[in-house]
Amino acid sequence: MNAKEPTENFLRSIDIHELLPQQEPFVMIGTLVKFDMTRTVTELTVSADNLFVDNGYFSASGLIENIAQTCAARIGYVNKYILLKGIQLGFIGAIRNLQVNELPKVGDTITTTVDVLEEVFGMTLANAVVTCGDKVLVTSEMKIAVREAE
Repeated sequence: MNAKEPTENFLRSIDIHELLPQQEPFVMIGTLVKFDMTRTVTELTVSADNLFVDNGYFSASGLIENIAQTCAARIGYVNKYILLKGIQLGFIGAIRNLQVNELPKVGDTITTTVDVLEEVFGMTLANAVVTCGDKVLVTSEMKIAVREAE
């Protein structure tokens, strides 16, 4: 797969719902800001009505789902814009080395960077970092399994 790297303006113009199997109110990413075959970056401004907000903070469970959906946005982008096929369902296969340093609060914009370490047989192993400004909130490795279309 040799894809020209899209511009940030183009990526920001994409309706994130077109890339994800999840729909509202379970969408935990806001905007795709970077894509290449090894790195995907998304942003989310935490809103008070988010399902994973508790006492004004975005929970660790929400952050894990945010990482998983950043992986899903990468797969969705590849499928829609490179392979020209539909959305695939993905499942969290494993979470390793999860470190939550701090939870973002309502109104914060978080940036999630996922770097693909390995892809084999429908499994993706990725390293993830969630930041807010210059603070690292979460680091983790995640395995995502993608189900092939039937």
